[in-house]
Amino acid sequence: MQSDISLHSITPAAAISVALSVAIAFVLHWLAYWAATRIARRIGMDPVILPAIYHPTRWIVVLMALAAGIQPLTFSDRIEAIWSIGSKMLFILLMGWLILAAMRASRILLERRSDITVEDNLKARRQHTRIRILYRVAQCVIGFIILSLMLIAIPGVRTIGVTLMASAGLAGLAVGAAAQPALKNLIAGIQMAFSEPIRLDDVVIVEGEWGRIEDIKLTYVVVRIWDDRRMVVPVSYFLEKPFQNWTTKTSDLLGTVFLYVDPATDIEPIRAKFIEAVKANSRWDGRVAILQVTDHKADALELRGLLSARNAGIAFDLRCEVREVMMNYLRTEMPQALVRSRHRLEAGEGFAEAFTRPSVAAG
Repeated sequence: MQSDISLHSITPAAAISVALSVAIAFVLHWLAYWAATRIARRIGMDPVILPAIYHPTRWIVVLMALAAGIQPLTFSDRIEAIWSIGSKMLFILLMGWLILAAMRASRILLERRSDITVEDNLKARRQHTRIRILYRVAQCVIGFIILSLMLIAIPGVRTIGVTLMASAGLAGLAVGAAAQPALKNLIAGIQMAFSEPIRLDDVVIVEGEWGRIEDIKLTYVVVRIWDDRRMVVPVSYFLEKPFQNWTTKTSDLLGTVFLYVDPATDIEPIRAKFIEAVKANSRWDGRVAILQVTDHKADALELRGLLSARNAGIAFDLRCEVREVMMNYLRTEMPQALVRSRHRLEAGEGFAEAFTRPSVAAG
C-alpha cells in the first residue's frame, strides 16, 4: 500500500528545515512587533492597533513560513490537494481575522477621541453612534466575504454552485422571505446611522418608559430604563413608530412643577418664592424660571412653574427639590392657599342635611 507521503523525502534535515522555518517566523514576528511598539511609543501613537493585530499577523507569518518550509517535500496527489485547499482556506480565515481585529481596534481608537462623558456631548454621541452601526454592518459584510472566499477555495463547492445557478432565483426569494425581519432591521440600521433619529446616550421615552440609549446593535437597540431595567427594541421601531427624544439637538431641557392653590389665593408671593427657590438651587442652568396660572378649575387654580437644567437627569432632581420647597412654603407661610372644599348651606338646612341632601335626591 503506497503511503500518502513519500517517506524518503522526509529526512531529518527536511524536518529540521521545516521546524527551523517556523521558529524563525516566530522570532521575526516578535522582533517586528517589538520594533513597531517602540516606534509607536516614540511618536505618541495610541497602543491599540498593534496588540489587536498581534495574534493574526503571527499566524499568517507562521503559515507562510510553513508553506515555504515544506516546498522540498514530496506528497501524494491527495495530500497535495488537501494542503492546497486547506492552506488557502486557512490563509483567508487568518486574513479575515486580521481585518476584523484591525477594524475593532480602529473603532476603539475613534471612540476614545470622542468623549461622551462631558456635558455637551452631542457631537461625540453622533460619532459614536455612526461608528458602532457602520462597524457592525462592516462585520457582517466582511464575514460574508470571508465565508464566500473559503467556500470558493473548495473545487467541489464551486461545481455545486455552478449547478445550482439555475435555481438561484427561487432560492434567493426563499431566503429573502425567511430573512425579511433581519434584512429590514439591517437596512434600518444603515439608514439610522445617517438620519440619526437616536444616538448613544440619548434620553428617550419608548413605550411609555423613560430611559437612555445604552447600546445600538446591528438589528436592535438597548434602552436603559431609569430603574436599571433594559428594554430591547428592534432598530426598525425608531423609523416606523413615534417616540420622544429629549436630546435630539441639545441636552438642555425645561422641567415643570405643578401646584394647585385655592382660587382666592394671591399669586404674586407664590411666584416670587418659586423664582427664589429655583435661583437658589445649584442645579438650575440660569435660563428659565417662571410661574404662570395655566388652568382654573372649580375648586383650585393650576399653577405651572417652568424651570431649566442642563440635562434630563438634573431637570428631574431640580423639579423634585423645588416642588418640596414650594409645598413647605405653602404649608408654613400661606396655609390659606391650600386647596379646600366649599359647601353652600341653603336656608333652613343644618350641617348634616347639607351633605346628605344630594344622596337623598338621587335616591
